[in-house]
Amino acid sequence: MKPAAVTRLQRTLVAALAAAGIAAGTLMGATAPATAAPASPPTVTAGSVAAAVNNLGLNTRQAKGVQHRLREFGHRITVDGRLGPQSWKALQRELRANGYRGAIDGIPGNQTVKALQRAMRTWGYKGAIDGIAGPGTKAAFARYGKWCADKYGY
Repeated sequence: MKPAAVTRLQRTLVAALAAAGIAAGTLMGATAPATAAPASPPTVTAGSVAAAVNNLGLNTRQAKGVQHRLREFGHRITVDGRLGPQSWKALQRELRANGYRGAIDGIPGNQTVKALQRAMRTWGYKGAIDGIAGPGTKAAFARYGKWCADKYGY
């Protein structure tokens, strides 16, 4: 789907949901003043945003193994079984050897996944280097995670 088509689709869905919401409110007897001020967006501070965790298919044991391996390589991260931004930043630094040239931002995006796919060739990944974390990528990463978990006794 083209980006413009996605935008039109999104607008159509939002409009339909808004109309349904208004209709539902009217049917329930709820009314809102026509001059109601729009609600202000919630205030978000750095401390109030939960860090995104993306274990990319690893279970907690496997994720702890990978984190332990990263610590062995000198990265100061917490071994908690949750691959959050700090774990992904460490992984991105390690993936530089596998062609990662993107930002060290802690987000496992397209470029990070491509480098991970290259690294996972050793662990049986045979798919395309396409940046899509599909079943093959996740299975190879899980094999690596299991090896790490077994090595470090998790």
